[in-house]
Amino acid sequence: MATDPPDAPRWHSPGVLSIGGASLFSDAGHELVTALLPTFVTTTLHGGPATLGAIDGVADALTGLSKLAGGPMAAEPARRGRVAASGYLGTAVATAAIGLATAVWQVAVLRSLAWISRGLRSPARDMLLTDLAPATSYGRAFGVERAGDNLGAVLGPLLAAGLVGVIGIRHAILLSIVPSLLAAAAITVAAREARRTLAPARNRRTLTLNLTALCRAGIVRLLAPVACFELGNLATTLLILRATDVLHHSVGWTAGAATSAAILMYAAHNAIASGSALLGGWLIDRLGPRPVFAAGALVYTAAYLLFAVTGTVHGVVAGFLLAGIGIGLAETAESATVALGLPVDLRPNAFGVLGLTQSAGDLGATLVAGVLWTLLSPTVAFGYAAAWMAAALVTTTALHSK
Repeated sequence: MATDPPDAPRWHSPGVLSIGGASLFSDAGHELVTALLPTFVTTTLHGGPATLGAIDGVADALTGLSKLAGGPMAAEPARRGRVAASGYLGTAVATAAIGLATAVWQVAVLRSLAWISRGLRSPARDMLLTDLAPATSYGRAFGVERAGDNLGAVLGPLLAAGLVGVIGIRHAILLSIVPSLLAAAAITVAAREARRTLAPARNRRTLTLNLTALCRAGIVRLLAPVACFELGNLATTLLILRATDVLHHSVGWTAGAATSAAILMYAAHNAIASGSALLGGWLIDRLGPRPVFAAGALVYTAAYLLFAVTGTVHGVVAGFLLAGIGIGLAETAESATVALGLPVDLRPNAFGVLGLTQSAGDLGATLVAGVLWTLLSPTVAFGYAAAWMAAALVTTTALHSK
């Protein structure tokens, strides 16, 4: 475990809390739009489900690549605040501008620009956290950021549901710029605090991925369990679909009631994830990130096994809540693993590689599970995901024991 000098700053500084606020406001803004996007694309712009899937699939792929590119951009301390602020602002403008779109291709372009901005800002934001928090408090600092992100995922859909009935879908999307601009303002506060606490860099750093140096420093060993976890980390849309299917066909609820209940379960999942992230951060600072990550993988394995076999209301509720606990623990531990396990000069690039691993794994997990669901059954799809979660647990336990 890392140690700090006696005069180290408090971990819950205004800068750390501002980063948590930035994640909350930004996620609220783009989740508001995400909740309305299916209706907007299919009903307002007359696109099909395949079009909607292609839009988000391309955007998610671009996010992973832009996170990798964002690593070198965050390497320069004087630059990372500007990169983070620009990323939040770019996400805000591009996401809200979807409300002005009159064609599906315009939605695709704007969604991609928003997700590229999200990717580019992520390593810079994570580096700001490590600038602002003592090393012995990285877990709690990343827990605050993850908690804000998950709370935003609760607030955004609730805002969408309230606004769309009052001002309509286009104006509701346009209003997403309000919380998103608050996010840009909040990250600026953190960047200013970081500039005051950091000594000026003597030499400017070149833009490089540093992949060879990362391999020598052991990033493959650090991220092997993460890769297994992300290859089983299904999109929450599949959890919602599974819950809706169970409640409608197995329990006998109407399609409308089943859909509404599944959305409420998703909101509860995000709320639980927020609390779990805070708990995970506290545990990381006492036990280290590996046991917390292992706990997240174990809980997620149980969640997916429940989704695979359940046919009851209690089963899907428990599955959602366990998945919320698992994602809060695991995602916080993933960031802390990079922050604590690699030298300072390699961290920006490592955060970029982590982001690419997460995005590529999530995309692959959802695509494979979707095919298995279609060709075989949801039981097989969730069993597949549970197997990857179990592999993450075994891998991190094996590596930790060496």
